Amino acid sequence: MQYPGPRPDSHRTERPRRLRVVQWATGTIGTRSLRAVLDHPHLELAGVYVHAPDKAGRDAGELCGMGATGVTTTHDRAEILGLGADCVLYMPRSHDHDEVCALLASGANVVSTCGVFHRPAGLDPADRERVERACERGGTSIHSTGSSPGFITEAVPLVLASLQRRLNTLTIHEYADLSRRDSPGLLFDVMGFGRAPTTEFDRRRLTQVRSSFGPSLRLVADALGLPLDAVEAHGRLATAARTTRIAAGSLRAGTVAAQRMTLSGVRDGRTLLRFDATWYCTTDLAPAWDVRPTGWHLTVDGDAPVDIDMRFPVPVDRMGAVFPGYTAHRAVNAVNAVCAAAPGIRTTPELPPFTAVLA
Repeated sequence: MQYPGPRPDSHRTERPRRLRVVQWATGTIGTRSLRAVLDHPHLELAGVYVHAPDKAGRDAGELCGMGATGVTTTHDRAEILGLGADCVLYMPRSHDHDEVCALLASGANVVSTCGVFHRPAGLDPADRERVERACERGGTSIHSTGSSPGFITEAVPLVLASLQRRLNTLTIHEYADLSRRDSPGLLFDVMGFGRAPTTEFDRRRLTQVRSSFGPSLRLVADALGLPLDAVEAHGRLATAARTTRIAAGSLRAGTVAAQRMTLSGVRDGRTLLRFDATWYCTTDLAPAWDVRPTGWHLTVDGDAPVDIDMRFPVPVDRMGAVFPGYTAHRAVNAVNAVCAAAPGIRTTPELPPFTAVLA
């Protein structure tokens, strides 16, 4: 596929062709992505697919709080397939192979925040073959990305590993302070905070974390030439040391107040890569845990050791407005690189480094 942007040897004043982009789904992440496309100097909004029929027929700008765009939303998939767009930002709640293959075969590249394509080798062979055939037919490529998994589990570890000639262990700690999240249904009913602790961690939750983040660990290990033998998952709970009032309600002493899920990428009997997610509603825990503000903490034990904190300096009252951008913006910024890539499922190590184009 012809590279749509400026080549490295192009004169600085040469303007790249604007890529025609479709936004597929307009939930929390999709709405932020839509805004980013409309603001992007090198992207042109070609269409918007909405799942809810009552969202169809509206101007795209209306859905994301911007002015009129002249682009009308649609609930008709055939209409989207006929647009001849360069790329589709595919952001539904759940992945649909039929939809993705139809888009790819139509000639539209796909960037998705669904985590299906982080590591093609881990896909069901029949599904992978089907997607690859669609890419070949349309001359297109597809890439999965986001903030986590994606940026913090692939892009950042690969950059940090570029300093090493010997790697013992690379660990990604992810922290989420939920104390100011006013979502009692999510925290208490779905996630299990505020309940009496159990002796065994919820196996379904561990399976979900393994399927979401395990492919990234394996992908990074593959890129380093150190493929993993296994990805192991385990979880731990901590309770509230005393009764605490959080935004979602009351958290009684002795009930679950923090959860930590750890994925260990094992090679030759030792942990090479680790992803550690800690969600907590208070820092006053029993037993006491090392918990940090919402963000990421990465450590590299190698011949060039590194210890990095990446915090989100966002006021509590702004979190809902800011956080979707961490996932949506990386996907939007990937569009040019994915459109320029060879046909097929393209992973983070295969794509060239890409960044934001802001003006």
